[in-house]
Amino acid sequence: SRQCRVCSNGHGLPRTYGPGSRQCRVCSNGHGLIRKYGLNLCRQCFGEYAADIGFKKYK
Repeated sequence: SRQCRVCSNGHGLPRTYGPGSRQCRVCSNGHGLIRKYGLNLCRQCFGEYAADIGFKKYK
């Protein structure tokens, strides 16, 4: 059977909630997402871009 290209769940409807509906805005990875403050970055990309965004490491 054919799957919908836009749909991540394979049932013909786009996924609008749950872990499969979100991905990193930089690398499109779905694992280890930091969603706080609307960042939507995976932890690897957050470590790479944290200083550019304005986060400071105190330790």
